[in-house]
Amino acid sequence: MSNQSVPVLDFGSQTAQLIVRRLRELGVYSELLPHDASEAQVRALNPIGVVLSGGPASVYAPDAPSLPAWLPSSGLPALGVCYGMQLMSYTLGGVVQRPDAREYGPAMITRNEEHPLFAGLPAEQPVWMSHGDRIEALPPGFRALAANPATPFAAMGDDARRWYGVQFHPEVVHTTHGQALLGNFLFHICGAEASWRPTAFVAEAVERVRQQVGPDERVICALSGGVDSAVAALLIHRAIGERLTCIFVDNGLLRLGEAEQVIATFREHVQVPLVAVDAREEFLAALEGVADPERKRKIIGEKFIRIFEREARSLGDVRFLAQGTLYPDVIESRAPDRTKGVTIKTHHNVGGLPADMQMKLVEPLRYLFKDEVRAAGLELGLPEDWVWRHPFPGPGLAVRVIGPVSFARLETLRQADAIFLAELRAAGLYRATQQAFAVLLPVQSVGVMGDERTYADTIALRAITTEDYMTADWARLPHELLATISSRIVNEVPGVNRVVYDLSSKPPATIEWE
Repeated sequence: MSNQSVPVLDFGSQTAQLIVRRLRELGVYSELLPHDASEAQVRALNPIGVVLSGGPASVYAPDAPSLPAWLPSSGLPALGVCYGMQLMSYTLGGVVQRPDAREYGPAMITRNEEHPLFAGLPAEQPVWMSHGDRIEALPPGFRALAANPATPFAAMGDDARRWYGVQFHPEVVHTTHGQALLGNFLFHICGAEASWRPTAFVAEAVERVRQQVGPDERVICALSGGVDSAVAALLIHRAIGERLTCIFVDNGLLRLGEAEQVIATFREHVQVPLVAVDAREEFLAALEGVADPERKRKIIGEKFIRIFEREARSLGDVRFLAQGTLYPDVIESRAPDRTKGVTIKTHHNVGGLPADMQMKLVEPLRYLFKDEVRAAGLELGLPEDWVWRHPFPGPGLAVRVIGPVSFARLETLRQADAIFLAELRAAGLYRATQQAFAVLLPVQSVGVMGDERTYADTIALRAITTEDYMTADWARLPHELLATISSRIVNEVPGVNRVVYDLSSKPPATIEWE
């Protein structure tokens, strides 16, 4: 473990993990802990301060999460963000109420004075607001540090306690100077040192795996072919050696030629035993006629677990299953350790797991972001081509075939997706996008091909740019490239006569369609 940290207490915000990410980017280790974490849990991370995240609740609601009783007397500096600020104020004697109108989106704030929290920042600055309640009266000992017309207490502070609050969200990119403000809290108020790097995570993760698994137990690792599961496998192999076996399941929901490519690449570059399981018929049978995306994810999640349990028994009753679960998977699925989060969609390897699964999970990457995983992968010697592969969802093409899944619809999508990715690579734009894929829509439309009327399928193309996969923008691909891709798909993929391009950002959309 790092010799100092600033953990984030999680009150359910959809951007709580982004706070953790920003603190790590500044060189200070952080982890997300439940809002009701005990003092012992927090102290185990050697904290020099804490951040209270935002959340969807109102502080005066009967079931609202409360401030840990031990925190006010802990002596730790604290920064409350949005709900965290309101909770800090409410608990210490301030007044929080719901005004006539909420404040959501871009806003300008003006700081009231020079203060270490705003050191080096302009007097007026753009921020991102997202709150229904606001503070109407500060608690004793606090003073207003910034304001705007809609929010008289946009920031507050008690220098004696070293407790501060901001009503806006410094963790999102829309708050122009948010990273600098977080840095001021870390370095001017907490006295932090910028000494943590993602590569330092490797040694810590190896030690955690050793402690969890013990000296005699064996582990199987669910290998998907993506960077996440490959890095997880390498970390665990470094921790326990030959007691690890990787399982690759061909579920029939993979991209064109992917099963063969994954098996060949893994066996060539990673000296870990690999068992390949052909389960294409099992998955397609289980998904027959299923259109609801949440049902798809849960069916796929359970089917994977049952196959892993079966393979574990054949290897001699292995009790541990390793996965490449990341932070965004956890936050969107509202995993058990995020009791105040809101489910956006169930990731098959988090919320889609069956309640009666017999194996214990080993998830060494559970609180890492994608770029941190890539840094760890390079540190572990993973080939660069593998490290920079675009993410591919665990449920595979099942969540890119909108509506019921069938072999024929999968084949249509496979061919279209292969054309899209091939043209992106040929144009040198694969690395310029962080994720790109085709989606088969449940929409048919009229067309004309060879002077004849057609009534055929529609393919949607999706390409995004992002830093962290928590927010994303649509990629501005050249029109000439899109025209080439569209022409190839319509001419080369039977049953498709229309191609559209997705111009949605995240939010309001998610990256995947289902």
